[in-house]
Amino acid sequence: MINTDNIVWQELSLIDTAPKHVQQWLDDKTSLTAKLKQQFEDFSVHVLSQQQAQPHNHEIESISTSDQYTIREVELLGNNTVVVFARSVIPLTNDTKEILSIGSKPLGEILFNDTNIRRGQMQIAQTNNLWGRRSTFTIGI
Repeated sequence: MINTDNIVWQELSLIDTAPKHVQQWLDDKTSLTAKLKQQFEDFSVHVLSQQQAQPHNHEIESISTSDQYTIREVELLGNNTVVVFARSVIPLTNDTKEILSIGSKPLGEILFNDTNIRRGQMQIAQTNNLWGRRSTFTIGI
């Protein structure tokens, strides 16, 4: 499992520090879920956990303040092999209650198919040999 507590996130403008073959995935502003579905004949989501918890300090900095959050951690599988780990921090509001009932459905399908949801600035990080990206999404604004 990836320790997400101590990851150092950087602005997307620093993408040149990533290997060329990784840059195309990090800098892609479209749905990663949709891209993986195109690439793999058998795509699925394995929910590792979805529970009420407090986000890490570096996560709270980039999201709206709330008293309660749901943390969702999943693996995205292509042909039964883990290709992506995803961690989502969802503030509990009237607008997010429906999102929390998706089960093993990809969160990306909701985020990119709802015109009331807007994507914020993207950031990238590296931990050991793994690269990651994150962004915020705003509902109803």
